[in-house]
Amino acid sequence: MTHAMLKGSNVPLEATTVRAVLRWTPGQGVPDVDASALLLGPAGQVRSDEDFVFYNQPRHPSGKVWWLGKKRVAEGPTDTIQTDLAGVEPEVSRILVVASAEDNTFDRVQGLRILLYDAAVAEGDPLLYFDIKPETGEETALICGELYRRGEGWKFRALGEGYANGLRGLAVDFGITVDESEEGAAPVALPEASQPLPPAVPAVPVQSGYGYPQEPVTQPAYGYPQTSPAGTYGYPQPVPSAIAPDPDFRLPPQGPQFI
Repeated sequence: MTHAMLKGSNVPLEATTVRAVLRWTPGQGVPDVDASALLLGPAGQVRSDEDFVFYNQPRHPSGKVWWLGKKRVAEGPTDTIQTDLAGVEPEVSRILVVASAEDNTFDRVQGLRILLYDAAVAEGDPLLYFDIKPETGEETALICGELYRRGEGWKFRALGEGYANGLRGLAVDFGITVDESEEGAAPVALPEASQPLPPAVPAVPVQSGYGYPQEPVTQPAYGYPQTSPAGTYGYPQPVPSAIAPDPDFRLPPQGPQFI
């Protein structure tokens, strides 16, 4: 059964590996939405910049949280974060699932929804969904929800908390060192917008025969005239202009049939 969640509500999770999918309605002028995750310790802060998972840093060093990337399904475009809850380090108490839209405000994003799936069930229905409604419409980043520990298990809470200063402001609030072109700790370059890439087309070598690479073609195809040097078979040689006709040249005697 799929839970339809309200803001602030929570549900326990039995699944050990979950996919958090952000989905929105496409349309003219609708910005692309990017999903990211922040892994927080007991103090509510990241332990290092490596606790920020997004498309430029798609896999956490623990290998338990990773960005799966964008897809387009019948209901609209999606961006996904997957988490192996059973393997998350014990120091991590919360995992925030965040949506950002570059410098665009979320009043331009319609139908934003977060869906949580059991990753172990192929083509299964979502465990829950939460329709996210920006409070002011001026938000440029949103905490859609959080996965958090409760005893020996995990729960999901629907949040929908917005930031008007974007992913940069949100990241700084939780302890991420943002690239400000200043000296200090190695900064994280925040995403401006991820672009879905077209599928790569592998280069296939053209062959002239099975197992043999094609040599460069230096002659035109059969049936077309070739540009050949003088003297090539089938082409007349030029007559040197310096040779004059013999004034004493006479035709041989003709036979009686020509008289």
